[in-house]
Amino acid sequence: MIQRIQATLIPGDGIGPEIVDATLTVLDALGAPFDWDRQIAGLAGVKAAGDPLPNAALDSIRRTRLALKGPLETPSGGGYRSSNVRLREEFKLYANLRPARTLVPGGRFDNIDLVVVRENLEGLYIGHEHYVQIDDDPHAVAMATGINTRAGCRHILEFAFEHAIATGRKKVTIVHKANIMKALTGIFKETGEQMYEEKYKGHIEMDTVIVDACAMKLVLNPWQFDVLVTTNLFGDILSDLVSGLIGGLGMAPGANIGKDAAIFEAVHGSAPDIAGKDMANPTALLLAAAMMMEHCKLDDMALRLRKAIDQTLNADKVRTGDLGGQAGTTAYTRALVSRIKQG
Repeated sequence: MIQRIQATLIPGDGIGPEIVDATLTVLDALGAPFDWDRQIAGLAGVKAAGDPLPNAALDSIRRTRLALKGPLETPSGGGYRSSNVRLREEFKLYANLRPARTLVPGGRFDNIDLVVVRENLEGLYIGHEHYVQIDDDPHAVAMATGINTRAGCRHILEFAFEHAIATGRKKVTIVHKANIMKALTGIFKETGEQMYEEKYKGHIEMDTVIVDACAMKLVLNPWQFDVLVTTNLFGDILSDLVSGLIGGLGMAPGANIGKDAAIFEAVHGSAPDIAGKDMANPTALLLAAAMMMEHCKLDDMALRLRKAIDQTLNADKVRTGDLGGQAGTTAYTRALVSRIKQG
């Protein structure tokens, strides 16, 4: 008998509740052994508790150390700070893991199988920003401070190398901007090169690339890369670029992993314009659930889920509108469940 696993569930905003419900339906069909503690955050948290990240949600994750979450809405410019960033800081989720694999063949790029490993806690995302007033303009100058530490670099680089080796990857590419940001990203490149020489040489290949050149090469020839590891801002940008190679964010899962907790998510936005219209594609969250199962050593269930997604999309041709199909969220979910029950 499979042991039950306690996990926090955050449906999120916009299309979040719809894709979460679809994912739970599919996980139930698989017999996944999760006991969910449902919590709220984001805009739903503000409306219900006056906080985009209520204490109840934080307490739940502290207890379960495991969470699955839908997209959380964050206002641009003003308003409250990103709940996603706060979660990463609160639980020291230093590693953001973003795999990108072609699910629907025949697109502009085919046979894509890449992983972006992004540092989650340092760099320019630490939020140390301020304005300087000049004359009567209080926002005359905007300033931001980026910080990368040797320890933080070692954490994420070790995670990338170890993950790559454990999953049978061939090469790790360190992405940087050390030609210009010689200290802030130079420490990242330098630390990676030292670690490779000390520990990983002979076990896996390693190279380095400047971030702007990396962006160009990903569009010209993405197959030259395998695992990309980089700092926070560059990882945010490149992981979305890589998602574009496989059809967009609707196909892109993510994991935020630390020593004491792991949070799995759909990385796309809350898409409030299509919320409640049975149009949302739950694939990204389903793939995040597969990553969550692998994290919990439920590899066979994760494989069954990935196989069912592949068969539904490519054998049955049941696809949501963003993939050129006619199926709504409900019909797509029903087709997935049917595939799982067929074995």
